[in-house]
Amino acid sequence: MNSLSSSTWWSVQRRAAPYVFVAPFLILFATFTVYPLIQSIMLAFRATNGPKSSVFVGLSNFIFLVRDQDFWTAVKNTATYAFFSVFLQLPLSLGLALLLNTRWVRGRTLFRLAFFSPYLLGPVFVAVMFTVIFLPRFGLFNRALYAVLRRGLDTKWLLDAHLVMPALIIAALWMYVGFNMIYFLAALQTVDRELYEAAEVDGANRWHQFLHVTVPGIRPVAVFVVLMSTIGSFQLFELPFVLLGGPGPNNSGLTIVMYLFQTGFWIGNLGYASAIGWALVFIIFTMSLIQTRVTGMWRQET
Repeated sequence: MNSLSSSTWWSVQRRAAPYVFVAPFLILFATFTVYPLIQSIMLAFRATNGPKSSVFVGLSNFIFLVRDQDFWTAVKNTATYAFFSVFLQLPLSLGLALLLNTRWVRGRTLFRLAFFSPYLLGPVFVAVMFTVIFLPRFGLFNRALYAVLRRGLDTKWLLDAHLVMPALIIAALWMYVGFNMIYFLAALQTVDRELYEAAEVDGANRWHQFLHVTVPGIRPVAVFVVLMSTIGSFQLFELPFVLLGGPGPNNSGLTIVMYLFQTGFWIGNLGYASAIGWALVFIIFTMSLIQTRVTGMWRQET
């Protein structure tokens, strides 16, 4: 009898063990991911005035969203920032990676650390630092411009609606160029050196080697970096919020996530903020699909 009970208990333990080990993750995932997502979807169809006052309004939040000029201003600003993140930031990252991957550069490890270290500071610290750098007359950036161009000493980068986006892009370049450089550097080091030697024997110059050896070799990493940079750019919030202290003059620094924050936590309309959040999900999902389609990310090479 005891042997039968022991065997039954052991059988129950063996069947239950996988569920016991997985249970902590499932509980945390359901509590902090699934439940908030469900609540967010439900909130998107309600109008709220703080956390307690809530009225079901159906699709009214999304209908208002389409007509909301502030939302489209935020979309335009975010898309502009994302565009320069891809077409300006990433080529600079690749250029630095190519430079620091060459054998004749001395102190390559030190330079790699120096270019990567701004990312370790975080967007809040970088924003605080650039509020000083962009100061008129005494700021380091205006001083540098004046030394080169002999003008621009009194430029108010953070108070001029036309200069806010360039200021954000410059700050982001300083912070993220070195971070993406690491991805490209890792990709470059996986390219077989024998391919370069074979191309050189065939008479290919440096440019042809780059096009026909380097680019195909780093293509998977490059596609990944472009995709992640785009997604990260559309989630921009801390850098402009701290750098400008808000949306900036004439909402020139307003981003989608900042508008979501203002709507949900300043105004208290959590329902409309949820609608903005799901609109952002749709935008990022659409951009990701387009990029994966154009780059052929999931295409199997034969």
